[in-house]
Amino acid sequence: MSRPTNKTLDWLEYTKALKRHGSLTIRFDPDMAWASLPSGKRGRQHAYSDAAAPTCLAMKGLFGMALRRTTAFVNCLLRQVGLD
Repeated sequence: MSRPTNKTLDWLEYTKALKRHGSLTIRFDPDMAWASLPSGKRGRQHAYSDAAAPTCLAMKGLFGMALRRTTAFVNCLLRQVGLD
């Protein structure tokens, strides 16, 4: 039994499909608060909100980065889209 073969006839479309396959879109909610509100308790205040922490941890796991590098990466993305 022979294997079925797919012959590519339109190489330009094939190249475009490969480029789309490697693309990544990250969407941020502009209404989400990234900075933590003051808790009113003694000690160091949290830097990130309760909603931002899981987002950073998901990116950490997705890209396999260290935590400090992940926070720098997220801060860079937020600056690029114009969010604080």
